[in-house]
Amino acid sequence: MRRRTLLAGITSAALITATPAHARSHRILHVRPGDSLQVAVDAVDGPGGTIVVHPGTYREVVNVPAEKGELTIRGASPDPRAAVLVFDNANGTARPDGSGTYGTAGSATFTSAAPGLTVRDLTLANDWLRADHPEITGTQAVAAYVTGDRTHFDNVRLLAHQDTLFADTTALDAFDRQYFHRCHIEGDVDFVFGRGRAVFDACHFHTLQRDVTFTPKGMVFAPATARANPYGFLALRGRITSGAEDAAYKIARPWVPSYETTAWPSLVVRDTWIGPGIDAVTPYTNMRDAYPWQTMRFREHANSGPGAVISVPENRPQLTAEEAATHTRRTYLGDWRPYGRP
Repeated sequence: MRRRTLLAGITSAALITATPAHARSHRILHVRPGDSLQVAVDAVDGPGGTIVVHPGTYREVVNVPAEKGELTIRGASPDPRAAVLVFDNANGTARPDGSGTYGTAGSATFTSAAPGLTVRDLTLANDWLRADHPEITGTQAVAAYVTGDRTHFDNVRLLAHQDTLFADTTALDAFDRQYFHRCHIEGDVDFVFGRGRAVFDACHFHTLQRDVTFTPKGMVFAPATARANPYGFLALRGRITSGAEDAAYKIARPWVPSYETTAWPSLVVRDTWIGPGIDAVTPYTNMRDAYPWQTMRFREHANSGPGAVISVPENRPQLTAEEAATHTRRTYLGDWRPYGRP
């Protein structure tokens, strides 16, 4: 219950009197405590528009379909802790209609397939806890599952444990671009994963303490990049911290899904401060031995901090200066520049 207590503490001082969601204009909807964010999404007529989420906790599942393109969902406060969207489904949670379990993607609190989506100044969370459900073995519990080209998250907190952020694409042959700026992303196992072409700019990745006796306790990234996609995940100018003991976590392991065995995971971590929670000697590991991480597109460049110390060079493949020049926001995102000028 620690997650729920934390979320309640963050927002209790910010709650305001509930009033129905209403349109100040035909393009701006306001959501207040007692309202439903999903109702506001459903009320958006075609592409475009803005939904302003006022301070409070919204316990619901929200889905933004593809036809709601160019939508902006933002907090009324610049503090992302003020407005919190949270639910508690897991992969193994039974659906109410008896049709089976939710699965990993279906467990997400927030789902979007809309192109041109912008989310800012919000917290998206999944507060499902393993300790509360020992009967469930499918423990993935996603905070956000996002596809759709030109997805932009700015100053968003993404909170969960296993599989927090599912950064994916609409199809195997789609190279949907995503840009995460100044985001806080925390979890324990594979908590940033998927096949999206995603740039994490000035983001904070935080590994949680996990009540297990083995190490590694988890991994930050688990990319599943399509082989035809020249770019996968790029993390730059950020930091990786930990609530666990030193060397308890890995930077990444490659995810080659059983339904996409041609995947060739790609991850570049550059210009990032890496704390002691990451195992500096062996920062990468395998998800399955049939797909060793050494054969994947894993590289680093100009990182710093105790978790970035290179003591065994073959365990930490580095980009050359020439290669690093091709792993930038501009090369990954192309003609879409949500970050402004390069």
